[in-house]
Amino acid sequence: MQFSSEHHLATKKPRHKQVLGKRGEAFAARYLRERGTEIIAANVSYKVGEIDLIARETDGTIVFVEVKTRATSSFGVAEAVTPQKLARLRKAAAQWLDGKPLSSVRFDVIALLERGQGFALEHFKGVEDGSR
Repeated sequence: MQFSSEHHLATKKPRHKQVLGKRGEAFAARYLRERGTEIIAANVSYKVGEIDLIARETDGTIVFVEVKTRATSSFGVAEAVTPQKLARLRKAAAQWLDGKPLSSVRFDVIALLERGQGFALEHFKGVEDGSR
């Protein structure tokens, strides 16, 4: 019993990571909007996985965006999107798309590295299988 309690505590995100993550998602949404992309939804969660941002490009393409935000690059930023994470994103996207009209779909990763009050941003479009 003690093991599961310790395990639960170890997997819980520290508060500062949650705040950093939320700041990063807001920054990424603003970045996309400034480029003419409409944000349809944020933080969509299903049992199979979570989608940070769902956007619609001007050509109608639906973009499912994984936002990775880090305070330092010590452990990688975009590298944190594993094939397993991308598979969960795809399953969640399929669930979100169910019953909606057919449209082009793309999976992107926005990697953010904290820089003062802002972020250094890398946008990876059309991510197919995640990093290894």
